[in-house]
Amino acid sequence: MKKIMAWGGIITIIIFSAWFGRHVPFSKQWPLFEALRVTAAIIFAVVGAWFAIIYPERLKKAFRGGIDGDPAVGIHRLFTPIVHSTAILSVVLLIGITAPLLKQFDIIMEHKTLFRGVSYGLLVSLTLWQLVTVIYSLLGPDMVKSFTLKQEKSQKAANSILHPKVKKK
Repeated sequence: MKKIMAWGGIITIIIFSAWFGRHVPFSKQWPLFEALRVTAAIIFAVVGAWFAIIYPERLKKAFRGGIDGDPAVGIHRLFTPIVHSTAILSVVLLIGITAPLLKQFDIIMEHKTLFRGVSYGLLVSLTLWQLVTVIYSLLGPDMVKSFTLKQEKSQKAANSILHPKVKKK
């Protein structure tokens, strides 16, 4: 039920943004698309760096064709933002090359208000998708933090057994 409500809210936001975005010229929309492209590229780079730091051996084996009997737990959590950022980046790049071409068609120019709305709705869709991707990208640092805390607790427990404190009377 929560998923249905969330999707309903997202679709409502996109429809309203497309409706109200009909009067926003593409020249004002394009800087927002560029900002989205830059954000996607940054997320791609940051998560890629996390990937290389956390799973260096896994990457070596992948490029050398080695077999890994021990699948890295959590690797999909880091890979997901890379895939999503790549998809967002691809869509924005395609918009950048197709928009000037589409403006040459009379039917597009006759219905430019409609297409501005479609463009703005797409912009909002991609922005919401990027927002989710940014949240996913925080999972890498969170995994490292959780692992570090777990190690510290284990170390404290081991030290309390190996080196118990003697109370003085």
